[in-house]
Amino acid sequence: MGYVAVKGGTTAIEASIERWQYDRIKGGHTLEVETILSTMKALVDQVMSESSLYAPVIAALAIKQAEGSMEEAVFIMRAHRSTLPRLYVSETVETKSMRVSRRISASFKDIPEGQILGATTDYTHRLIDFDLMDETKEHLEEKRRNYNKHMNELPLEKTLPPTYPKVVDYLREEGLFSFYEQDDRAPFDITKQSMTFPAPRSARLQTLTRGQTGAVTALGYASLRGYGQVHPTVGEVRVGHVPLTIAHPNEASDDASDQYYLGEIEVTEVESFVPVKQKDENNREALDFEIGYGICYGQNETKAIAMSILDQCLDHPEAPFPTHDEEFVLLHIDSVEASGFISHLKLPHYVTFQSKLDSIREVRKGVSRS
Repeated sequence: MGYVAVKGGTTAIEASIERWQYDRIKGGHTLEVETILSTMKALVDQVMSESSLYAPVIAALAIKQAEGSMEEAVFIMRAHRSTLPRLYVSETVETKSMRVSRRISASFKDIPEGQILGATTDYTHRLIDFDLMDETKEHLEEKRRNYNKHMNELPLEKTLPPTYPKVVDYLREEGLFSFYEQDDRAPFDITKQSMTFPAPRSARLQTLTRGQTGAVTALGYASLRGYGQVHPTVGEVRVGHVPLTIAHPNEASDDASDQYYLGEIEVTEVESFVPVKQKDENNREALDFEIGYGICYGQNETKAIAMSILDQCLDHPEAPFPTHDEEFVLLHIDSVEASGFISHLKLPHYVTFQSKLDSIREVRKGVSRS
């Protein structure tokens, strides 16, 4: 069920919208869309992920229109997405071909081809930088020049490879992780089909990746903290760009050279290793690992890690915890549905409320007579 704004009292509504538009500009300043793109990348990435639309410029425009409100920006983006024609479906993306900008593992100190810290706030002090109050374009240009100069002076010990191997592949080669058959079934598209339960994994993953970041994080945290006590070790976090291609519209071919290259999108991918107890061939308990998977648009590592936790949880619906109940999880993490349902309480409920008041009055009259 979805809720949208209702009509009524046209003059009052028009005046309300006019006041809202005035409040956005009354300070005499405005943000350029290019400025939002350049300085609020994390916000843009989050809006794109939750709206299931990879369009940085449109996301930045939605953020400007929504005055920075995440839920409103996602609502606007989803509404825009619904107007777009779906002309093609891209070929399956192989993340092994990712052009990596950040790659770390919490499972191993040394991983094949090494760890790449990339751009992150993980290693910074969370202190207010008051120098940003007086930042000017001249300061920005100086910082950019100094950074580029520093990078050009660094010795290149080796040429970085264009792609990096997956950590889990080495563990599979040792026989520590299982190989799974390729599932070539068409994915379930929750934007085109109504989700039913039990839901296929493709539907669960799509719902999780477009779920509200805070909600996905909170439920992943709940599972980690004690509601199921799923405590994974992050095998690998990857941030980078993956290529998108489409097949020839009139010719069926499995040859990659016959596909059309559209461009790249940035994604965050996580594979978490979850310890589980299994029965061996002698019916004895043995420790094994399962993989939880998370992926989302842009750089949003917290959400992708939490998603990987919930992915593994939802594979075990027999566990007596809400984080393992796919109906509970999947129906309560959508930002548009959640904010819409809560916000509908602001709409008129005069008739039902008056009915309840009348019932209370009648009961109290009866009590006073007795």
